[in-house]
Amino acid sequence: MPDTISFARGAPSLDIIDVEGLKEAAARAFTNDAAGATAYGTSVGYVPLRAWIAERHDVDPSQVLVTNGSMQADAFLFDQLVAEGDAVVVERPTYDRTLLSLRGRGADVRMVELEPDGIDVNGLARLLTDGLKPKLAHIIPNFQNPAGYTLSREKRDRLLDLAREHDFVVFEDDPYVALRFSGETLPTMLSLDRDDRVVYASSFSKTVCPGIRVGYLVGSAELIAAIAKRATNTYISPNMVAQAIVHEFCVSGAIDRSIETVKNALSDRVDALSSALSEHLPEARFTPPQGGYFMWVTLPEGADVDAIFSAAQERGVAIVKGTDFLLEGGRNTLRLAYSGVTVDQIDEGIRRLADAVHSVSVEGVPA
Repeated sequence: MPDTISFARGAPSLDIIDVEGLKEAAARAFTNDAAGATAYGTSVGYVPLRAWIAERHDVDPSQVLVTNGSMQADAFLFDQLVAEGDAVVVERPTYDRTLLSLRGRGADVRMVELEPDGIDVNGLARLLTDGLKPKLAHIIPNFQNPAGYTLSREKRDRLLDLAREHDFVVFEDDPYVALRFSGETLPTMLSLDRDDRVVYASSFSKTVCPGIRVGYLVGSAELIAAIAKRATNTYISPNMVAQAIVHEFCVSGAIDRSIETVKNALSDRVDALSSALSEHLPEARFTPPQGGYFMWVTLPEGADVDAIFSAAQERGVAIVKGTDFLLEGGRNTLRLAYSGVTVDQIDEGIRRLADAVHSVSVEGVPA
């Protein structure tokens, strides 16, 4: 079998991680604040980083909680707000870990169709008018995982209106926001919110590196204080060493340089991926994203993603089945992550994937 080319993991390849910048940030963290970096700290996170995040979002530091990755932030928020049987709106498709997390808590998960400009707000409005009373709506507004789609400005405003009218929380899960390489930058719903309807989460996994495991929540001071109590009982404090390193990486300006490096690489990879799909798999439908890590690919009706997945594995290419991101349906869909593959690998990887798709079709399953 040839070496595997992986479109499966949403992680940057090593060549676009600022390893030297991280080494320098680590040295400064221990030089400038050895006591703070090596102490337990408190559950709100490393205080200087908390202040830096608050300034970025134009909120008071009391509205910020820094966590061990954004999935920890998600878990704390769900534990705080979602009880068994509570209705929660998610996009269709949505991040598979979110589905697992909510279903594991016994939530009544309601999927609303995701369109190229974001969640179908008219469809959501109909559900609400018909009596759905969600506790929250989980939205990935920028370069959504798995689809790569971005919520339009009009839909952001409409979603906030619906949250106010129907008394639910918008959970703005936004780890990819800084990774826009084309198109217009849109305001966060957090910045547009005037009614404390939005809780915002993001992460440094995509802008610094995945191994740093630093994420955060922004919400009302009351909500953050309640979640901080949960965090105290969970781990006393998050990883102070990692957060101190991230702080030094941010205040030095290294994060801005890192983001530019990542964005340029991702832009080149999207162009290469779009070209390769058009050449080798012309029957596939896709929308090239304007940022982020992921592209959603729809094959003709009748395609069997399970069979394609196995055939692709045999040819040394890894993908993620679209069915992983749905409660039902999607057997002709898949997600391609282009962040961890170089431009040189993309054409060969899609050529192998196309061969897998066509081999399944030849064996009698329409593709």
